[in-house]
Amino acid sequence: MSETWKSRARQLRSETYALYLAYRDRRTPWYARLFAALVVGYAFSPIDLIPDFVPLLGYLDDLVLVPLGVLLALKMIPPVVWAESREKAREVMAEGRPVSRWAAVVVILIWLLVAAAGVAVAVRVLRR
Repeated sequence: MSETWKSRARQLRSETYALYLAYRDRRTPWYARLFAALVVGYAFSPIDLIPDFVPLLGYLDDLVLVPLGVLLALKMIPPVVWAESREKAREVMAEGRPVSRWAAVVVILIWLLVAAAGVAVAVRVLRR
């Protein structure tokens, strides 16, 4: 069973990288490019919106959100572009896994905003 999960994880990484390549292709419509950029940025970010150490919810993004995002984006991308991107992704992924530093910055900013909102709420509650 563990090998099945590892195989699926490798396949998801490859599909996500193919999505990145499709995003960069000029034949992809602008709305598909925008959505694909969001999915790829989040998937390759070294930081998750829901940290993996949080019981059950930690892996929710990896197991549900990213695959759903890839599937939705796939519906928007022309089949020819997707086929070419998939082939290129297989070649590149054999060499290693790409990481998005910009996506990490976005996720950190989201966490900081959530923390700031939490502090603001706590201050209001404590003033009462």
